[in-house]
Amino acid sequence: MSNNMIKPGQTIGIIGGGQLGRMMTLSAKASGFNVIVLEPTSNSPAGQVADEEIVASYNDHDALALLAEKSDVITYEFENIDYEALKALEEKAHIPQGAEIIRITQDRITEKNTLHASGVKLAPFEIIRSVDEIEKGIEKLDYPCVLKTSRGGYDGKGQRVIRSQSDIEEAGKLLENGPCVLESWLEFEKEISVIVTRNENGDMECFPVGENIHQDNILHQTIVPARISETIELGAYELAKKIALHVQLVGTLAVEMFVTRNGEIYVNELAPRPHNSGHYSIEACDFSQFDQHIRAVCNWPLKKPLLLKPVIMVNILGQHVNELIDHIPYVSEWSIHLYGKQEAKYQRKMGHITVLTDDIEATLLQLNDHHIWN
Repeated sequence: MSNNMIKPGQTIGIIGGGQLGRMMTLSAKASGFNVIVLEPTSNSPAGQVADEEIVASYNDHDALALLAEKSDVITYEFENIDYEALKALEEKAHIPQGAEIIRITQDRITEKNTLHASGVKLAPFEIIRSVDEIEKGIEKLDYPCVLKTSRGGYDGKGQRVIRSQSDIEEAGKLLENGPCVLESWLEFEKEISVIVTRNENGDMECFPVGENIHQDNILHQTIVPARISETIELGAYELAKKIALHVQLVGTLAVEMFVTRNGEIYVNELAPRPHNSGHYSIEACDFSQFDQHIRAVCNWPLKKPLLLKPVIMVNILGQHVNELIDHIPYVSEWSIHLYGKQEAKYQRKMGHITVLTDDIEATLLQLNDHHIWN
């Protein structure tokens, strides 16, 4: 058992100043910690609520050294950190999550190979380095399939669906960014996710399974409890824990999965941090994914999450903000979170709402009737 516990009054450094960093900071402050955020843009969502903000790029070695000097423990809010810079920082700072999970999750090829080695089920895939290899891969996988860049893709970016020979040329342009992954197209019934958290002492807990609905490849709604069987629910927890142990997780890991009509579960991808699909936990659980993440990186004992009431979480994108604000006088049952971003850009995540409910289906219909998201 590790005695490396971070105590209230000590300082947590967070690399990244977006909304996840903001919500981490609010949880940390509630437990009595000081927080310093490193972020390239001043007055960031996390910087607005932290004790101090270091304005510098994520690979600025001097700024990272300053963060290490001022912090008792360091965490991060996203996976697109410079791996080499983070690896070097490990020699100067206490980073319980480590750099290795970043190396794994910021590259799809490495992630797929790691998941395969863990023994979980994946959609069949091929590594692609040239247009000729796309055609050879399709011979093995058949149409339709999906070509994905190995690095930098999120919210549907860096992906092309290949349904026929005529799609290959356009999809092949993704290779200009480096090697890609070609995956079989899965006919799935639902997308689900599990947030699993583990501390240095090996305590491990999962949040209730979320059912995720996407629009334009961006998460739109998360429904909890997911509308799945108990067998699938238990299987999803088992897979998430299996992966967490394989990668020697410390901190939080979101595991995204597909469920087919015959009840098979395929792991899609990982995110080594609190996740958009876990935001519901702020109101719907007895403590949130951000509270649990702070406990994990500070090596406090973890709590077993309890779902207090069924819930729907809905993302607020840039084009939704004005309509949402107009609705505030009429929606007393909505918990509204806006992230403090300065500019409401189209398709940019600006906030979310959570709605606790006794009737998921009726509440889904009511949300659609508001026309904010149409």
